Amino acid sequence: MQRTRLNNFVDVIAARLGQWLSNPWRRISLVTISLLFGVFLGTAIPTTSGQTAEVDIIAAGILIFFTELVSRYVYGGKPQTRQAAVGNPRRSLLSEILNALKIGLTYSLFIEAFKLGS
Repeated sequence: MQRTRLNNFVDVIAARLGQWLSNPWRRISLVTISLLFGVFLGTAIPTTSGQTAEVDIIAAGILIFFTELVSRYVYGGKPQTRQAAVGNPRRSLLSEILNALKIGLTYSLFIEAFKLGS
């Protein structure tokens, strides 16, 4: 790829963003925000799709597909060797954020089910 000004600018911005996100407190903050956004989505999606009672099955299928896709992305990599497992490799920020979103979504759906059951 040619080294244009725009390409250099994007590379510099990406490098600075990566340095900014390498701070552990910022990582924890982003993961927590993602978890809370998942709880919000888990409350909002069934509520809005349940009002019309026409797309409940489709919404549930999409949510299950999303959670399974995220699980495959986060946990379905190559089998780790014994040395890599001992070294405790750090996951990427994207996989942590997606996993937290999935956990919040699933948790909120369980809470909604308990509210409807009582």
